[in-house]
Amino acid sequence: MPYLNVRPLIYGIEDRVTQVEPAQLADLMYRRHLDVGMVPVAEVLLHDQYDVLDGIAIAARGAVKSVFVAHRTPVERVARVAVTPASRTSVWLLRILLKLKFNREPEFYTKPPGAKLSEHEAMLLIGDEAIEYALREGQRSLWDLGAAWLEHTGLPFVFAVWAFQRGFRGGAPAILRKAKAAGLAHVEEIVQNAREASPEFLREYYARCVWYDLGAAEKQGLRRFQEYLREFGLVQGCHDLRYIA
Repeated sequence: MPYLNVRPLIYGIEDRVTQVEPAQLADLMYRRHLDVGMVPVAEVLLHDQYDVLDGIAIAARGAVKSVFVAHRTPVERVARVAVTPASRTSVWLLRILLKLKFNREPEFYTKPPGAKLSEHEAMLLIGDEAIEYALREGQRSLWDLGAAWLEHTGLPFVFAVWAFQRGFRGGAPAILRKAKAAGLAHVEEIVQNAREASPEFLREYYARCVWYDLGAAEKQGLRRFQEYLREFGLVQGCHDLRYIA
């Protein structure tokens, strides 16, 4: 089944969606093997070959509860972090926040499958894996990156957007807007059909943690993220994102 955070956006079109990890999806889009994808924002900020569907995103306006650092050492003293290769966006966000808040540039290395916190100083976890970890281990010693970004910038953070290969339209924008409207109208059905977490957790997750709009504040957050990426040398240049209705 698709990741929990995207399910309200693909309601009714699940059989037309290919589920892959964010980094793999970004690679497929970059190589033009797909015309449309819900891609990590790192992909649209790196490569000026996409149009972004206005009004829809996977974003956070505070604690997101599915992108965080689990740590044994206090975050401000962490020297090494095991990071997921599944999402460049979350890794970049973590690098930026550590530099901005603590002036820290720890060593990042790939988190092995089945990693345990007892074997690492700190681990970056995202998506369903992060939710499963928090439900199993509790909220202690988790640094939520959505909350940290809001605290530092006062802005939402956008994790993913619908990207189209430049110039491609078809009927996809209308289909995706209809799917979002239907998904948000049927959140309780999505909650009841999910097996990854309790209904109580998922109701809060969909109501308070994940934000599905891409409005003025989210676009401002995207621009701020892009500015930090350039300032810290994570990207070589910047381009204006092109939004489509």
